[in-house]
Amino acid sequence: MKIKLVPALLVLWIFACQQKQVAYVCKPCKLPCDTIIFDKPGTCPHCNMALIKKSELVDESSLQVNDVNLTTGSGVFLIEGAKGQEGKVIKVYYHKPKGYTANSKILMVIPGAGRNGDSYRDAWIETSKKHNVLVLSPKFEEATYSFEDYHMCGLIKESNLKNAIKRVNNTNMVTLDEDRFTYRLNFDQQQWIFKDLDRVFDLVVKATKSTQNTYDLFGHSAGGQILHRLAVFSPNAKVNRIIASNSGFYTLPDFNTKMPFGIQNTRIQEKDLRSSFAKKLILLIGALDNETETGGTLLRSPTVDKQGKHRLARAHYFYKFSEAKAKEIGVEFQWKIQIVPEVGHNHRKMGEQAAKLLYR
Repeated sequence: MKIKLVPALLVLWIFACQQKQVAYVCKPCKLPCDTIIFDKPGTCPHCNMALIKKSELVDESSLQVNDVNLTTGSGVFLIEGAKGQEGKVIKVYYHKPKGYTANSKILMVIPGAGRNGDSYRDAWIETSKKHNVLVLSPKFEEATYSFEDYHMCGLIKESNLKNAIKRVNNTNMVTLDEDRFTYRLNFDQQQWIFKDLDRVFDLVVKATKSTQNTYDLFGHSAGGQILHRLAVFSPNAKVNRIIASNSGFYTLPDFNTKMPFGIQNTRIQEKDLRSSFAKKLILLIGALDNETETGGTLLRSPTVDKQGKHRLARAHYFYKFSEAKAKEIGVEFQWKIQIVPEVGHNHRKMGEQAAKLLYR
């Protein structure tokens, strides 16, 4: 009997050793914990990032631009900037579920001002697995994509924003001196960020042999700003459903107000708004993203404050203004607004609600 037990015990011992050999690490965060190895999954106690298997850690320095190859699980690829901006690089984090097929839906998640595409992607992995959705989250590095390029989607350029804003001490607010603020409108649509989003989609469709013709969009904070502007300025983008969450301020479909708060002199006409108001846009707003919220950055100025003094009020104002404009020009209004109870400026919790709206 003892001799027969030896092989079984040996197998158990080898299996136990293999289990112990699985190492977990946090993603590089430029902190000392980058070098720490953990023996089980969880959250890094130092930087609070989710731990991943060391074997799944991607050496981003080895990535080649425009080499779009999506393997099962989480990863990242690089693509070059748009026409005229080829020197720039866009980093795209993704999660491809095991059950992915050519018919799987595609979701693009647009990060806030932190440009943290990796953590935004991570927040949607559970949804990706549960509903078999391919998740993409582009990171437009702040060093190469400024406020004008990102928040304002490339619609303006050559601004003196840094000289026209001032942070209010001990608050999350930044004031804009509208009299000092100067910029030029950018009419080259190929340089607008919306074109980059469509380009990412097209490249992924080709790489994965997808049959999808459109993709869904979720964006929070600065990402929400990008998405509501997409509905206004680029309604012909290859987008199906848009969920814009907790935007800091809005560009109203208002022909009497200049950018960045209105569309005066932008070459948009009433007939263009017909397509804009027909988009499937949902403004998803946290009920607690109000006057007591201290997260994120909130822009203040005489013109933007007409929209409200906080994100919840501004979302209601934008929605009602847009609804009235649609009625004025006699077109169907497809936009919706939904308030999420007991949630403030939190992209993970807002994402959970967005996932229910998109895929339940």
